[in-house]
Order: sequence, then C-alpha cells, then structure tokens
Amino acid sequence: MLNATHDPSLTSWVISANKEGANFPIQNLPFGVFTSANNHQPHVGVAIGNDIVDLYLLAQEGLLGLNAIVFDQEDINEFMAQGHSVWTKCRRDLSKLLSSQDSIIQQQVGLALVPQTDATLLLPIKVEGYTDFYASKEHATNVGTMFRDPKNALMPNWLHIPIGYNGRASTVVVSGTDVRRPLGQLKSPTASEPHFGPTQKLDIELEMGAIVGTPNEMGAPLTVAQAQANIFGFVLLNDWSARDIQVWEYQPLGPFQAKAFATTISPWVVTQEALEPFKVHGPKQQPKPLAYLTQSHAGNYDVELQVDIQTQSSSVSQTISQTNFKAMYWSSAQQLAHHSSSGCAMQTGDLLGSGTISGSTKESLGSLLELTWNGQNPLLLANGEERQFVEDGDTLTLRGHCQGQGYRIGFGSAVGRILSAHEL
Repeated sequence: MLNATHDPSLTSWVISANKEGANFPIQNLPFGVFTSANNHQPHVGVAIGNDIVDLYLLAQEGLLGLNAIVFDQEDINEFMAQGHSVWTKCRRDLSKLLSSQDSIIQQQVGLALVPQTDATLLLPIKVEGYTDFYASKEHATNVGTMFRDPKNALMPNWLHIPIGYNGRASTVVVSGTDVRRPLGQLKSPTASEPHFGPTQKLDIELEMGAIVGTPNEMGAPLTVAQAQANIFGFVLLNDWSARDIQVWEYQPLGPFQAKAFATTISPWVVTQEALEPFKVHGPKQQPKPLAYLTQSHAGNYDVELQVDIQTQSSSVSQTISQTNFKAMYWSSAQQLAHHSSSGCAMQTGDLLGSGTISGSTKESLGSLLELTWNGQNPLLLANGEERQFVEDGDTLTLRGHCQGQGYRIGFGSAVGRILSAHEL
C-alpha cells in the first residue's frame, strides 16, 4: 500500500540523495550491514545518497522506538524477525527524520551518518536456506530448445508448478567477493569415461533474490497473499553455474556441484515496501494455476537489469545484457507459496533465487549459455576479445533499478571476479 514514504516529490536534507540518477534517494532506504574505519563492530544501516545511516546510533538516541541491540548485529535477521508492522514504522520514522526541516533533528541524525566510501559492506543476511527457481519462460524455453526437442522445450510440469531446487546457503557471498573456478566431474559427448578438473563452461545467471522476513510454522502452508506479505525485500543475485559439470550430473535429481560453489548477492536489501509503486502484473498464466497458486493482484516488479563484463586485459566494462524482472512467469510470492505448500517451514533469512531472468530478444538474455548459444556463437567484445563463457580474471557485475517519477530505486551492484581453479 502506498503511503507518504513513496511521495515522488519527497526530498532529503542529505543532498546527495536528491541528485538525478541517485541509487539511494529517500524513497528507497535499503537495509545492509557495514563496518567502518572508526567502528569495526558490524552495525545495521540504511543507505541514503552517498551515506549510510547507522541505525544502532539512532536507536541509542531513542529516535526509532526500537531497542538498539536489534541493530548491533552482523546481519539484519533480528530486525526482519520483528515483523511487518515494525518494518513499516521504521521506514516511516526514517523517512521523517531524513526529510525533516528541524535543524536539531538534522544534527542528531547527521552524527549517525557514515560516508559509503569509508564503509565496508558485509553480507546483509544470515542465509538460513537457499532455494533457486527456474521461473522465466523465455529462459526455460531456450534451455529446453538447446538440450532437448525444440517442439517440447518446456517440461510437462513447467506451466503448472514453480520449478526449483535447494542450493547451498554456505556459499552465498556478498558483492566484491572473488569466486574461484570450480572443479568437478566432466564428461564430453565423445568420451567413454568422465574426468575430474576445472569447469570449461563457467557461466553467470542474472537473477533477483527474495528474502523471507517472517517465518511460517512447519505444517502451515502460506497462501500467495501471505507469502507476499512475508517477503522483506530483494537483492540482485548471480547464481554462478558450471554448465559442463551440470550437464553430466543433473539427471535424475537436478543441479548439485555445478551450482554449489558460489552465489553472489548485492549488499543492500531493497524492501518490498520501497518497490510498491513498481508492482506490475506478470504474463498471463495459461493454463490457470491451481487454486493455491492463483494470484489476483500484481505480483511482479518493474526492475531494469543489466550485466557488465570487464576482462583482465581491459580497463573498462561492457554491458552484455539488459532485461527486466517484470516478465517472470512465476512471481516470488507464488514461489514462496509453493515452497511452503508441503508444510515446509520457511525461516527468517531464507533466500529465494528467481531463476535466470531472460527476455525475448538476444540482448535481454540473462546467461552466457543463451547469449552464446552454448558457446556456438561467441560474444565479440569491444576490445576485440571473444567470450563463450567466463574466463579467469573476468569481472561480472549485475546492476538494477526501478525508474520512478524523478527518482530511481537502485539496488547497487553484485560484483564477482573469477580466480583460477585450485591446482590438482
């Protein structure tokens, strides 16, 4: 529901938040965790312009109506566990403080501001569980066409059920963390036996990650509406993938080591409330989903996304994909509702990957697997290099934002550089 915090004309006395194209205006207020040169203890903070508001310091001054211990944490899980009404009140309080014309309030809040350039951003959540979905019809069709019969690209269940698998929470890392090329079992089509070695088809997957804020009890499924309310916010997510390891291992139980080595997320969690003005209806679902998956209200989000690559020999990055989150066939709320439908207990801090986000044009494909059609059509980069898949030394960056009337809701970036594999 829209409220005063969404007012497009609202501005902050933090001047950098009002600049055209700023990622973190007062309408955003995303949550993260940081340390700084003056404070090595992790605190929960909110981004505003080029600064971070240290919420622990604000709470100590009694400006947020919450126990300061909630923000003296290594993650935002304790805050998320407070529930929806607390999330909403905190956002409104922050919006009022950061837009106040009262010089005394500005002085008080100003003492809690830390320049982002002086901060180190940490993994924002304690990831209790990680599930990755496969929810873009375009992506699923492309993959099915590539590896199966083009006339039957989608598996029979795909239009009826959000397909997913349980990934590894232990290797979810924050933006800026280097990723080592994984080792695994590989078998070429012409070989009689597999061998063990580094992947030769290292790929990205451009995704969004939904973060569960409030849990449900084991045995108590969520409706789509309840699932929507239980999502605290979203991050950018790169589900790194070793395609040659995956093709050998995935039958009959699905991805395993090909996905387990790393998943990169952005450090700022953009709240679902900040995204409220950008809700849109997704594609028409045909056949109509079963009753427990039926979604009557808008459940997708108009988030513009892009992928950039910078090779080791280049001083600049190049955009290789531009797409939008709004075209996903299965919404995050439908994914969460299905996840809980068996009675599965979802926990505060659970992370749900949307699945690769691909559009209908070549420029909007969310993986190198699709962009190069499994390496058959290499990408020609501006510096003359070619890429079939990610090479050692490459840096991949995901970016995203929602464009409002005179402001944007930015997600920041999710960055990862590839290091060579461990020697055998």
